[in-house]
Amino acid sequence: MVTDRDISLTFLKGMAVLKAFDEDQMHMSIADIARMTDLDPATARRLVLTLVRLGYVRKDGRTFSLTPRILVLASGFLRGNNFGKFIQPLLNNCASETGLAVSLSMIDERDVLMVAQSTLRSTSITYGFTIGSRLPLLHTAIGRMLLAYGPEEWAAEALESAPLHQLTPDSLSDRDEIRKAVDEVGRKGFAVVRSEFEIEVTGVAVPIGRKGSIRAALGVSDVSAAFETEGRLIEIVNSLRRSASELARGNLF
Repeated sequence: MVTDRDISLTFLKGMAVLKAFDEDQMHMSIADIARMTDLDPATARRLVLTLVRLGYVRKDGRTFSLTPRILVLASGFLRGNNFGKFIQPLLNNCASETGLAVSLSMIDERDVLMVAQSTLRSTSITYGFTIGSRLPLLHTAIGRMLLAYGPEEWAAEALESAPLHQLTPDSLSDRDEIRKAVDEVGRKGFAVVRSEFEIEVTGVAVPIGRKGSIRAALGVSDVSAAFETEGRLIEIVNSLRRSASELARGNLF
């Protein structure tokens, strides 16, 4: 078991600085970084200047931003799991079958983390999400899929503590109702969530692996009108399941 004595607090603070940069905070001053990380300005300054020296952060006057070198931190995970050779072609094939952008997401504490996405230009819009985007567990199809089929202890705790926000008028706001929805996903073996994350957008997701142990799922989303017929929904679910089965056989997740 890892104890606090085994952990570098300075490294934790440095990672907090890196994580403070996102799509809403791309360019920040020292004061901004200190506020976002709850660090004192002097500590924030030392950490961000160290990251500048290492090449992960760029300094432009009084503001700082991430550099492309930050992608190097993810390259070992992506290459080690054959994302380029195996996963990307598989996602593109599924996207070609469904006509929809297909995403692969994994558990990231109390969020869903998108780790791969199909790249076919002919598929429908993807609503601005890309690799590295975080999605809510409770109000997305892929999140509920992970809750229904993920490790039981983690799922039970996440259902109690994951952020619960009223994202749209249709978002479930009661945790007991969300539990019932997750239980239904577990019975069906796939998830469908309508207008709870984005208005008039429906998400569909399937698990990668066996119930009680998955850490990843496949999903698509489109305007709700695209899923009005049961036949279309079944067609998409079956295509996702075929791709998920191939991923599961590859023992990547």
